[in-house]
Amino acid sequence: MKILLTGANGYIGTRLLPILLAENHEVICMVRDKRRFAAQSDWSNQVTIISGDLLEPETLNEIPHHIDAAYYLVHSMSSSQQGFETMEEQSASNFAHAIAKTQCRQIIYLTGIANDEHLSKHLGSRLAVENKLKSSGVPCTILRAAIIIGSGSASFEIIRDLTEKLPVMVAPKWIKVRCQPIGIRDVLGYLLGVIHHPEALNQTFDIGGPDILTYKEMLLGYAKERGLKRWIITVPVLTPRLSSLWLNLITSVPFALARSLVDSMKNEVVCKNNHIHKVVPRKCLSYAEALHLAFEKIDQNSIVSSWKDALNRGYLKSDFMDQIKVPQNGTLEYKVKKPFERKAEEVFDNIWSIGGNRGWYYMDWLWQLRGFLDKMFGGVGTRRGRTSNVDLQAGDVLDFWRVLLADRKNKRLLLYAEMKIPGEAWLELKLIDFHGRAYLSQIATFRPKGLWGRLYWYAMWPFHLVLFNGMAKQITEYKPGN
Repeated sequence: MKILLTGANGYIGTRLLPILLAENHEVICMVRDKRRFAAQSDWSNQVTIISGDLLEPETLNEIPHHIDAAYYLVHSMSSSQQGFETMEEQSASNFAHAIAKTQCRQIIYLTGIANDEHLSKHLGSRLAVENKLKSSGVPCTILRAAIIIGSGSASFEIIRDLTEKLPVMVAPKWIKVRCQPIGIRDVLGYLLGVIHHPEALNQTFDIGGPDILTYKEMLLGYAKERGLKRWIITVPVLTPRLSSLWLNLITSVPFALARSLVDSMKNEVVCKNNHIHKVVPRKCLSYAEALHLAFEKIDQNSIVSSWKDALNRGYLKSDFMDQIKVPQNGTLEYKVKKPFERKAEEVFDNIWSIGGNRGWYYMDWLWQLRGFLDKMFGGVGTRRGRTSNVDLQAGDVLDFWRVLLADRKNKRLLLYAEMKIPGEAWLELKLIDFHGRAYLSQIATFRPKGLWGRLYWYAMWPFHLVLFNGMAKQITEYKPGN
């Protein structure tokens, strides 16, 4: 079967793709930037890759006429722009118009449970997307899920951050709202099971695991699985904005995503129909089983995808790969060239492991302070860590950087800054030979935006002087286990 997969770089799409290929489907992946998909995906040579931006209908002409089904797995929930509802509706409308011109016989859309009468902006937007997709005239299958539990999912990471970091939590009243979490494995099973199933066409299904829990019970359930003692105090004074700021500071999610999630937590997200069990019979994982599976993947360093991988318009420009060539004009630089006598592979292993749990080798507390300040001003901070502790790929997050180039063969790593700064910044680490001697080359490049950008750079100069020299020295000398 010939299948169009939108959101192929996202959390769900990255995991669904190999399953579709294993079922011998022919898959067309629609992404905004082919370069990023080719650099990040192990499946790029087994699929057809087309580029398209759903907010720009003129870019959707590459969608093949002969397709059997299409997955719609895109959203703008973490966009920092106002009016994400308009963006979502426009994207869905453009997609519906484009898909109506094809021979597609089914659209499959994964969304959120929306059974309450008064929905949050996020869930209301998701409902509006459903209606836009149905306007295409192509039979739609709508799968509505609550919280998805899996390694790398936004919901799991929030639960993990809160429970691991806070022995005592002061929580708002929405923590008593009920939801029906579902494991990522079961979500994928349903997405696969409804393809061209006659009883799934023009149907809407609620999907969830066997447990109905309050958010408080979910946090305490996580603590139990981890052997942690936690206390949760409920207070009525935390407004949605305060709750969002709290989540933003404590967890790795940016403020825009935290606000969308908090707004939706006032709605009970419990399955009202169980029709999916007749169409795709399966025994879903319990909440505890889904947590256990997520822990296993983390322990094995085998997190396939993360919510942080998705690049949403307004959060990061979709053409960020264009920054792979560091500009030479109008920039300021701080260079460090550190000689070393060790094996080059050992030094590059240190570069490859930078950030996340390993940290930045020198004055790590200062990096953490910079991340905290970034969070305070609405940035991403350093809590995002790394998608994988053992691997790096173009497009990965690395604390408050984005990986532009991870070239192990040529021993070069190029990072692009996502923290709040008055300009643009790159950090390049590579190993070079100069007159027969090995060096670590470390170049921080900054393209200031106006006068404030230049003032910022010169104000940071003393910190760069100490930090980058110390970091280069430690990278060349550090030995794991010391």
